[in-house]
Amino acid sequence: MEKKAALEYKEKLSIKIPTLDSPIKNLSGGNQQKCVLAKSLLIEPKILILDEPTRGIDVGAKYEIYNYIFSIVESGCSVILISSELPEILGLSDRVIVMHEGQIKASLDNKGLTQEIIMTAAIGE
Repeated sequence: MEKKAALEYKEKLSIKIPTLDSPIKNLSGGNQQKCVLAKSLLIEPKILILDEPTRGIDVGAKYEIYNYIFSIVESGCSVILISSELPEILGLSDRVIVMHEGQIKASLDNKGLTQEIIMTAAIGE
């Protein structure tokens, strides 16, 4: 059962791994991130919290993860994305909650939203 699920996610996320028994620490950063995402999805969550899901990975792996995040949402799972990359936030979010020093500064619909609007809300001007 576990091997079947591992193979399924290996295919879905295009994880490049020599064997299913290979240690995750030996993989590239992008493939490590994909493995962590796959492990999180095994329990079929209703809400998935992703904290910096693409930090430190190459553009190709980012693109694959972004596409998979969209498919997760299409399947009915809600995703809370925490990211310091504004283009990532703008590209993946329906709503943006801006926080600064542990406090919510703004709740914004992502309709016509720009990096400048987000930064202005963050610094409180």
